[in-house]
Amino acid sequence: MKKLNIFIFKAFVGPMVLTFFIALFILQMQWLFKFIDDLIGKGLELSIILELFGYATATLVPMALPLSILLASIMTFGNLGEHFELLAIKSSGISLLRIMRPLIVFTIIITIGAFYFSNNIQPIANLKMQTLLYDVKNQSPEISVKEGAFFNDIEGYSIKVSHKNPETGLLKGIMIYNHTNRMGNTQVILADSGYMTITEDKRYMVLDLYHGRAYDEMTEGPGKKQKHTKPHRRDQFDHQELRLQLEGAEMERTDEGLFKKHYQMMNIKQLAINQDSLEQNLTKRRLQFERNLLRSNYFKKTGTENDETGHKEIEDTLAKPISSDTLMLRSLIQSLPAEKQTQLYKIAGNFTRSTKSQITTNINDLTQSQKHINRHKIEWHRKFSLSFACILFFFIGAPFGSIVRKGGFGMPVVLSVLLFILYYVISITGEKFVREGVLPAYQGMWLSAAILLPMGLFLTYKAVGDSVIINVDSYFKFLNRFSSWVKRINTGTE
Repeated sequence: MKKLNIFIFKAFVGPMVLTFFIALFILQMQWLFKFIDDLIGKGLELSIILELFGYATATLVPMALPLSILLASIMTFGNLGEHFELLAIKSSGISLLRIMRPLIVFTIIITIGAFYFSNNIQPIANLKMQTLLYDVKNQSPEISVKEGAFFNDIEGYSIKVSHKNPETGLLKGIMIYNHTNRMGNTQVILADSGYMTITEDKRYMVLDLYHGRAYDEMTEGPGKKQKHTKPHRRDQFDHQELRLQLEGAEMERTDEGLFKKHYQMMNIKQLAINQDSLEQNLTKRRLQFERNLLRSNYFKKTGTENDETGHKEIEDTLAKPISSDTLMLRSLIQSLPAEKQTQLYKIAGNFTRSTKSQITTNINDLTQSQKHINRHKIEWHRKFSLSFACILFFFIGAPFGSIVRKGGFGMPVVLSVLLFILYYVISITGEKFVREGVLPAYQGMWLSAAILLPMGLFLTYKAVGDSVIINVDSYFKFLNRFSSWVKRINTGTE
C-alpha cells in the first residue's frame, strides 16, 4: 500500500506543479492587461517592474491553487483511467476512496497552507503592491515628443518638433514656448535642429539646440499701465543648451501606513476588530439620527417670540401632540383663520421637503457605511472559502477524471476551465449580493461551495460505483446503436 500511495502521489504532484504555474501565469496576464495603461510610458526601472510583478504574483497564489488542484486531479485520474491503471488497482480489491486517500491528506495540507498564506502573507503582499502601484500611477510619464504636436507635460513649457529621426534622435524644426513667467507667449525659442536627452537621475531634460533664435517680448511690471509699444529682444545662437526640470520624474515611495486600514491589507483578526468598531460606530450614528429626527423634525418647536407675524402661533400648533384621527386634525386646522391656514400649509410643505432631504442624505451615508462593513465581511469569509475551494475542487476533479477516463491537456483543460468559470461566476454573484446587502456574508460568500459541494459528492458516489454517466465513450456507443436502429427502421429490416 505504501508503494501505491507513492505512485498516486507522484502521478498527482507533477501535473499539479505544472498546472499551478500555468494558472499563475494566466492570472498574471489578466492582472497585466488590467494595469497595462498605468505601467507603460513611465520609464520604470526593471527592478521596480519585477518587484511589482512579484507582489502581484503573491496576491494571485490563493486563486491559482484551487484551479491547479482541479486540473491536476482530472488529469491524474483521467490518465490512470485511460491507461487502465485505475481499473487494475480496483480489480485487486482497492476502492477508489482508498486510492484517493493520500491525495486527500495532501489536499488538506495544501488547504491549511492556502489559508495561512491568505491570512498572513497575502495582506502584506497586497499592501506592498497597492502602495507601489499607487506610486507608479502617480509617476510622471516618460518624455516622448511627437512630431507636429505640442508637448505640454513639462510645467511652464510647450514644445513642438516638426520632424524626429527615431534612429539618431535628431530633432528638426524645434519651437519652445516659455510660460514660466505666467505672461503668455512672450518668450519663444526657434531652432533648426537639436537633441533631447534626460539626465541619469531623471530630474532634468537637456535640450541641445543648434542654429536658432530666441525672442523675448519685454513687459512692464504687474500693476503698471501697459504701453502700446513694448521693448523686444531677439538673440541668435549657433548652439545653446537648455536645461528643464522634470517635476516628479523621480519616483518617491509612499508610506505604507496610508493603506494599512484597507480591508484587503488585514488578516482575519484585524478584520474582525475593525468590523466590530465600524458596526458600533454605525449603530451610534443610526441612533443619533433617529433621536435628531424625532427631536428636531417630528416634534419641532423653535421657541420664537415673534407674535406680530403669527409664526409662533402656527409653530406651537404644529408642536401640539394631536390625535391620529383625521377629523380632529382637520378641525384643528380649520379652527385657524384662512391666512394662518395658508401659512401653516406653506411652513408644513417646506418643513416636509427639508426633512425628506435630510432623511435621504443620512440614508445614503448610512448605506455606504454598511457597504464598507460588508466588504470587511466579504474579505473575512473569502480567506476561508477560497481555501476550502482546494478540497472542493479535488472532490470534483478526482471522480470526474476517473469517470471521463481522459488524460493529457485536452479534455481535462476544457472541463477544468468550464468548472472554474462556473465557480467564479457564482462567487462573483454571491459577493455582489453581499455588497448590496441582499444576502448575509456567510450565505453569499459560501454560495459557490453550497452549489458545487453536492456536485462533488454526487460525482464521488458515481465514481465509487464505476458509473459511466459522464464517460464520453458511452455516449458515442449509445449514438452508434441509436443510428444503427434508425437505419434498420428506414430499410424495413425491423
